[in-house]
Amino acid sequence: MTTDTVRRTALVTGASAGIGTAFARHLAAEGHDLVLVARRADRLETLAHELRRQHAVRAEIVAADLSDPSTPAAIVDRAHELGMPIDILVNNAGLSSSTKFSDTPWESVAAEIQLMVTAVTELTHRLVPGMKTRRWGRVVNLSSLAAVSPPGEGLLYTGIKTYVLNMSQSLDMELKPHGIHVTALCPGFTYSEFHDVMGTRDAADRLPGFMWQHPEAVVREGWAAVTAGKPVCIPGVVNKVSAAAMRPIPGRIGYFLGRTLNPFK
Repeated sequence: MTTDTVRRTALVTGASAGIGTAFARHLAAEGHDLVLVARRADRLETLAHELRRQHAVRAEIVAADLSDPSTPAAIVDRAHELGMPIDILVNNAGLSSSTKFSDTPWESVAAEIQLMVTAVTELTHRLVPGMKTRRWGRVVNLSSLAAVSPPGEGLLYTGIKTYVLNMSQSLDMELKPHGIHVTALCPGFTYSEFHDVMGTRDAADRLPGFMWQHPEAVVREGWAAVTAGKPVCIPGVVNKVSAAAMRPIPGRIGYFLGRTLNPFK
């Protein structure tokens, strides 16, 4: 149970699997109420039932597609209707195209940008004013180790996650005086359905086990970081070492490495 005297409510996107589910379980175990968002209503309801039963928290679901431009406003409106002011926002929903930019239909490109750039930014923008009024807030934005890695050939993912990283750091500077902490969580390879959706499962399975983390470990480090007011969290020793090794890489060398070492080409 959380040590806060005030009961907090968390909104978690992409809550039906992977890191999103792990965040929901972690926050519920601390006594936080939840608004769970994803496209798959059946999975959300199963998770919500589990959290209500195990932790005696309020858990409501919103089955919605964040690649639809109207969805962020609709989610915030629904939370208001439920009487659940959002104190904690976990922007976790995401995907990545498995085809190169020039070979991907524009509709798919636009949906990827809407989901992982516009929706993340809009949900944060819509929910921060309430957090400022209450003088307390926590925002975790899912970036990626890719944000500090050389760019991958033909994919938007690295650029998108770099935006999330930079945006989170800037917002943390702006909002910390108001009692709001913003953290970019930058995991590396994490056991989840992500690579199945991307169509890169075979390539992912060829990577050695020491490079992988379980979602629960990622969430523990991420939540500890935002609680402590750290604007960036790279979870796991292997990922920290990798990030430190990649930071000083000059642009031309990084470009070369991005083209030659991408395991999902």
